[in-house]
Amino acid sequence: MRKRVEVAAAVITRPDGRFLLGQRAPDTFYAGYWEFPGGKVEPGESAHAALVRELEEELGITVKRANPWITREHLYEHAHVRLHFFEVAEWSGTPNDHVHSALEWQQAEALSVSPMLPANGPILKSLRLPRTMGVTHAAEIGIDAQLAALDAALAAGLRLVQIRDVTLAPEAREQLARESVARCHAHGALAVVNGDAALAAAVGSDGLHLRAAQLAELSERPAFDWVGASCHTRADLEAAARLELDYALLGPVLPTATHPGASGIGWGAFHMLTRDLPMPVFAIGGLKSTDMDTARGYGAHGIAAIRSGWGETAR
Repeated sequence: MRKRVEVAAAVITRPDGRFLLGQRAPDTFYAGYWEFPGGKVEPGESAHAALVRELEEELGITVKRANPWITREHLYEHAHVRLHFFEVAEWSGTPNDHVHSALEWQQAEALSVSPMLPANGPILKSLRLPRTMGVTHAAEIGIDAQLAALDAALAAGLRLVQIRDVTLAPEAREQLARESVARCHAHGALAVVNGDAALAAAVGSDGLHLRAAQLAELSERPAFDWVGASCHTRADLEAAARLELDYALLGPVLPTATHPGASGIGWGAFHMLTRDLPMPVFAIGGLKSTDMDTARGYGAHGIAAIRSGWGETAR
């Protein structure tokens, strides 16, 4: 039986979005492979404390802020490893290769080093996922107004759009989806269609966004490059994890016009519900771009917004 090892791993990012990878030394397992810096969690030590200690020992840097992100497990020949990934956006010092053969700053979309350590490979796709999702509400404001808002948001930097509007007539929804996908692709943005796999395929979208009821009925992942789901409970989130979805949405976090009378689950509940999941989770419900730092501090990948997502500068 393989021993179980808890590991803290760091996605250390610069302002330009590049992250740091280290090449494993010749005298280690998987020598020459590239990995995210970090190391084993010692008995009685929290994953966060282990991260701070390991980055001081491995790289010579002092962590100022590390946000919990995702947790993934991997079976190696020598161990069953559970990796607790943190996003480290603030630190002091200059990274040095105290234990690695080399260090490189990389981009998920254009990795120039290989091979990646097997357990770290799936993280690269998660890092390609934008931090802000705009969710359409053309049924409320009209298709023309929605497309105009989409154009403005894409010009301001929005790079992930969920085409929702399930109450529109089929012809109107197809028009919205087709035109939205074309606009997104012209800006290099991802577009996913809510709930309708046939429509998502027909309009050439990048993926499918599942409603919670649909998620509960599935036994295998739909065949799209990007698949996510709206979730309301820990059971929903665990179902998304079993299907190996690329992301989930959880909320409402704060009071929102979409759910009148609901107070929202709050940040504490969001953090507890999303702990130790293998995929990124967006917070949704009453949120604005100014809530981004708070959301990520509680473990969210980013924020999704139905109303405030349009007209604000995305990031």
